[in-house]
Amino acid sequence: MKKIEVKSPLVILHGDEMAQVAFDMIIERFVKKYLKIPLHEMDLSAKNRLKTNGKIVTDSVERLLECGVGIKNAGITVNKKQLDDLIAELLAQGHAIDKKSLDKLATKSPNGTIRKGIHGNITREDIPFNNLKQIIPQWHGKKIDVLTMETGGLIDSFNQVSQFGGILRLEFTDSKGKKHLLHSRPIEKGDPYLLATNDIQQVKKWAEDLFSRAIKEGRDVYVGLKDTVMPGYDGVMKDAVEEVFKHKFADKFNQKGLKYEYGLIDAQAAAMVVNPPDSALWGIPDNTSGRKMYKLVNELKEYGVPERKHRVAISRMSAGGGDQYGSFNTPAQDNGILTISIGTRTLHAREVSAGDPIMLMSNDPKAIKDWVGQSFADAAKKDQEIYFGLKREYMEYDNLFSDIINEVRDELAEGGKTPPPLMMMTPSKQLNKMVCDPPRNARYAALNLDGDIFSDITAALGGSLATASSIIASKQGTMLFEAPHGTAPDLYIKYLKSNGKEVLFNPSALLYAVANALEVIAEREGNTTLLEYSEKLKNALIATVDDGIITGDIKGKTTDPDKEKLVNLPAFLDEVESRL
Repeated sequence: MKKIEVKSPLVILHGDEMAQVAFDMIIERFVKKYLKIPLHEMDLSAKNRLKTNGKIVTDSVERLLECGVGIKNAGITVNKKQLDDLIAELLAQGHAIDKKSLDKLATKSPNGTIRKGIHGNITREDIPFNNLKQIIPQWHGKKIDVLTMETGGLIDSFNQVSQFGGILRLEFTDSKGKKHLLHSRPIEKGDPYLLATNDIQQVKKWAEDLFSRAIKEGRDVYVGLKDTVMPGYDGVMKDAVEEVFKHKFADKFNQKGLKYEYGLIDAQAAAMVVNPPDSALWGIPDNTSGRKMYKLVNELKEYGVPERKHRVAISRMSAGGGDQYGSFNTPAQDNGILTISIGTRTLHAREVSAGDPIMLMSNDPKAIKDWVGQSFADAAKKDQEIYFGLKREYMEYDNLFSDIINEVRDELAEGGKTPPPLMMMTPSKQLNKMVCDPPRNARYAALNLDGDIFSDITAALGGSLATASSIIASKQGTMLFEAPHGTAPDLYIKYLKSNGKEVLFNPSALLYAVANALEVIAEREGNTTLLEYSEKLKNALIATVDDGIITGDIKGKTTDPDKEKLVNLPAFLDEVESRL
């Protein structure tokens, strides 16, 4: 069989666990088998990030910028136990690994570094399957209450638009009067920045109130934060909550048969909205997310989730400073005073106590403008209304975004282009509209953390994270396509225990990412044969599911459940290939 000739290179970023088993099969069967294409394959697995001390992450960014188009598979972000286990395994294999000297790129998620490195923003949309039902969870009668903190976090943050350029310095004067430089970063006039702290003793008091109420009312407890991205902020609060539970409430919960479960807030929010328990207390100590979920849950309990006739698109601001995802975060090591300064100007000071979580974040107006322009362009191309979520009422940080949105809209109008219909609202109202009152055809433009959480909720409402697409695009033209799901560790355990015989995974999102990447390459080099192939691959995937051939994660979610035929990963790929 003659392969399709492709001149332009494609970057392949490999990942971990079951997602990587699927990715290997897809690349072999749908890229290498049919295409003669220069591939640059990079091993971004957790193990190789450790082996290279994170260098593979920066190498991947350089290769993406050089080649222009890539596909990224999901990788694991290791917790403390996984890190120790991987280091022990590598040491046993003869690799020299010094845990104390490991770069953060070796141990943390590479996603933020890659997005920042290519200056990319994220767009998530549903794959246009024709026969998947939108999930309508039943919320009426659910006894679920959200508890969050009324103080600390963004509510009590110091945030403003910088009036000066220079080096932004975060310093700490300890209880003995000694000054320590905690962090510094370049800042330009007009950049927004923000300092947030929380009182760790108040966090512990909040946790005691949460668990005490749960015991009194006989309710399970769920707690959600984003400790993987902000270990020095959300991670500190998580540890405080779990310390309170372990020492004061674990035995009481066991005696009453109650459950406590911690989870990442994005995945937990998706699970809670789509599959709500009958009765629970949902604790979110960070009020940035907690207030949104409080308002959403109250809306859901009163009105429920309506039928969703249209798919949802989300434009997530992930470039620039990255907000929380590019923040400096750490617990205070002592009682003392935090100060922010630029040059000789002290801009803000506040007291903190030992153990209090600290976070400093910033952003870049040029990157914000790129994101707004990209959001407008995508909405106009797809005839969508666009809804921006901003906390303008008390956040000078967010007010800058509002000014830039108006600036871009005016520039479009002056240039003779009609901007898409738009509305600016609070993120809470944005989320409520997205879930409880979806319009005809909408795009939701959200800041980084909100966009992360909202994406998981909408993907779950659409049926599965494996039925959505994710695109990271920069104004400079670098495009990175990925699946929005994770590595499926539960399915990987089954795969290993069965010696590779139980091969369960939905490869739809990865297949669609491959097709999207090939489509962009085809358009850029004018390769009509490759363009036809990318279209056929998408059509073959959609036709397979249209015919009722599905993987277990979407069982019962098609419009004709009686017609469904459940298959494993290899069989699903066989069916897709047969329809090419």
